[in-house]
Amino acid sequence: MNKLLATLIATLVAGSAFAQATAPATPAVPAVPATAAVKAEAKAEKSVAAAVKSEAKVDAKADTKVEQAQADAAEKKTKAVTKSETTKAKAQAKVAKAEPEDKAKAIAKAETTGAKADAKVDKTVIKADAKVETVKVNAAADKATAKVETNAVKAEAKADVKAAGSK
Repeated sequence: MNKLLATLIATLVAGSAFAQATAPATPAVPAVPATAAVKAEAKAEKSVAAAVKSEAKVDAKADTKVEQAQADAAEKKTKAVTKSETTKAKAQAKVAKAEPEDKAKAIAKAETTGAKADAKVDKTVIKADAKVETVKVNAAADKATAKVETNAVKAEAKADVKAAGSK
């Protein structure tokens, strides 16, 4: 962010220095068109700065959404694994308490319960990861859109400055 602000400030300073240096260098042009060009350039710089600021804000918001989605996914995964382990532990406890003649049946039931719990964990992990990937794709799209809009503003500002300079 600091680099972005430093770049913007340097651009503004260089642009204003350039505008001040060119105005006195052309004495054949009346003073009114020179001020129109300066005003157009100042307006262009202001609109470009606003567009860059807006782009940075969109980028930061998109990054925040991705981080939040990753945190939510990690939490869901942890909860799913914990629940699975608890379910498996309860099933094993039933096996330990089972009578010797029912032990084989209890073991089979515990294995089935464990397999179902593992499958549920796997599904939860897949869904959480898919959601994170969706958020990442949307964030990248938001960033790209903001960049395109910024470039459009820059191009429009450049055209406005040229038009004002030719008057």
